[in-house]
Amino acid sequence: MERAVRAIQGLLPSTLPPSLRTTPANLYQVLSRAPGGGVGQHVHQIRWTEKGIRNCYWQVTRTRLKLEGNHGKAWGKLYWRGKQISRQEERIDGSLKYKWSAGSS
Repeated sequence: MERAVRAIQGLLPSTLPPSLRTTPANLYQVLSRAPGGGVGQHVHQIRWTEKGIRNCYWQVTRTRLKLEGNHGKAWGKLYWRGKQISRQEERIDGSLKYKWSAGSS
């Protein structure tokens, strides 16, 4: 049995492609992991959690991903401490600058 497991592991790449990783990444990499380009997904910047800011997230309404999900554009509505801040969708800033994760902070 161990032999079979080692044989299968030998076929797998040593590092997973960005679309399969579960670690925090740029916004587009996080969204590319979800079906439909992440539309409807809640995402937050990791630094919000580190600063103790809770229940804050972007609800993604539209995406345009390119370069295998490493770059693109994303729009959504901002919820800050549980209250909707954005009345209409707006472009999500800091998408490449900060680390992002799925869910709310």
